[in-house]
Amino acid sequence: MRLSRRDFLELMLAAGAAGALARPGKSLAGSNGSNDWRAIPEDFYDVPRQGNVHLLHFCDLHGQLKPVYFREPNINLGLHDFKGKPPLLVGEELLRHYQLDRFSPAAHAFTHLDFRAAAEYYGRVGGAAHLATAVQRARDERPGALLLDSGDTWHGSGPALWSEGRAMVEFQKKLGVDACTGHWEFIYGDERVQELVADLDGAGVHFLAQNVLDRDWLDPIFDAYSMHEENGVPVAVVGQAFPFTPIANPGYLFPQWEMGHRLDRLQEQVDRARDDGAQVVVLLSHAGMLTDMAYARQLRGVDVILGGHTHDPVPYPEQVEDADGESTLVVNSGSNGKHLSVLDLDVRDGRIRDFHYRNLPIFSNALEPDPDMQSLVDEAYAPYEDKLSEVVGEVDGVLYRRGNFNGTFDEVLAQALIEGRDAEVAFTPGFRWGPSVLPGKVTFEDCMNQTCSTYSETTRNEMTGEAIKHVLEDVANSIFNEDPMLHRGGDMVRSAGLRYAIDPSRGMGERITDLEINGEPMDPKRKYVVASWADVNEPQDGPQAWDVLADYFRNHNALRVEEPYVPKLKGVSDDNPGMAL
Repeated sequence: MRLSRRDFLELMLAAGAAGALARPGKSLAGSNGSNDWRAIPEDFYDVPRQGNVHLLHFCDLHGQLKPVYFREPNINLGLHDFKGKPPLLVGEELLRHYQLDRFSPAAHAFTHLDFRAAAEYYGRVGGAAHLATAVQRARDERPGALLLDSGDTWHGSGPALWSEGRAMVEFQKKLGVDACTGHWEFIYGDERVQELVADLDGAGVHFLAQNVLDRDWLDPIFDAYSMHEENGVPVAVVGQAFPFTPIANPGYLFPQWEMGHRLDRLQEQVDRARDDGAQVVVLLSHAGMLTDMAYARQLRGVDVILGGHTHDPVPYPEQVEDADGESTLVVNSGSNGKHLSVLDLDVRDGRIRDFHYRNLPIFSNALEPDPDMQSLVDEAYAPYEDKLSEVVGEVDGVLYRRGNFNGTFDEVLAQALIEGRDAEVAFTPGFRWGPSVLPGKVTFEDCMNQTCSTYSETTRNEMTGEAIKHVLEDVANSIFNEDPMLHRGGDMVRSAGLRYAIDPSRGMGERITDLEINGEPMDPKRKYVVASWADVNEPQDGPQAWDVLADYFRNHNALRVEEPYVPKLKGVSDDNPGMAL
């Protein structure tokens, strides 16, 4: 199953004819006073069925049951062998690669370009009730289509956290998810996770994670794969949870569980699924798209990888040659309920002969909310509506998080930590979750969406300059390592009170230079007061990050949004396709 460049371009043009690219139509989102942005076509969500095996996919919902704004990154650096290649493309370079019209709905969905104007024109994206409508439309055209969720669904909002994941499990059941895997799901602790997984299983939803084993006995904790049948074609779905969860998140919440890539065991599960009669094998992964492509090169017998974790919305699958020289399709479907992938496979004589793909942006103004799902959302929010709707302040610019370095919301959070915890330096994790906020009022819900977890207590400690540099080096090594199997996901740790230069192309211990703290050269031996949050090593007892952030807004009322800090970049050319400063 291979496509030439010519075949690729023909398929992209066909996607344009189906509404993925811009064309005239009735506006469903109002006007921003400009004629640049194209209206959403009335048939934008009409995706005719093709083939005989149908896969619907979303990932990284992060608890967002209501429609949101979400700005894609303007810096997502590609280095080494990844330079100039998906998914490490941003802005105009991404549009050029996929031949997307500059002012089309797709341009707004997949890039940061003119974000404020486009967001005001098209409106919010995602929302459980609107996603449910898109799923149902796709399923009406494709009876029996499998709906797959690559994880990070149970976490990321007040209702998700305060219900200990229950609100999101009810969402998955109502939506009709067939199989899912996990990452942030595990922060509720081993007992709660197993309780919720049992509930899903009783509703016919398979929680799959072949790489989660008992630490002492190496017995599997969850099912490795599930078997399904579509139009007489046996399909296996194999689950791969985030390999680095015990490092990136508190391992003390699930002390008897080990993870890791476990590629040998993964290959065994793929082989067993083939022995069980599977003609199509789908890997449902939460490892990040670059890592998924590395998986594809090392595995045999995997036809499709539907991945999550790095929040990369790609307009078209990557085709990667596997260990046997066969083609594997690799897909990542964005985040926050903003995208639904529709993948149709033409399977004949036990092989995939062709495929057709659409990554559908979920524009909430263009989809009627599903009434049953809307009732579920209203019920999930009801106990917390007054608290979440409190206006804590306002801003004159866009607040956003996503990108390799500080976003504007990260700047505010870091300053809140310095002020609220009386610190010289602040660190805030480079999480990729957290919706954007347009100019205007900021609510307590906005604060929760940036900071909520089961370990969001803030900390105030003394660190030597040498230790501060080590923190920066360690995170940079995870993000920019030449080996994608060592990527832990996320973006560079955000900071305030700190300036530095970074050469992402260098090795561990050599990337960070020219450190300054509050305008003075960093002293490696001196101890500095550092505020942070989300300590993964042990439970903390400081104020919750959402309260520190909300208090900062309350104390300042109206905030001016400044350009976010970007460290001095070395070893990166100005024409890097992953950078649009």
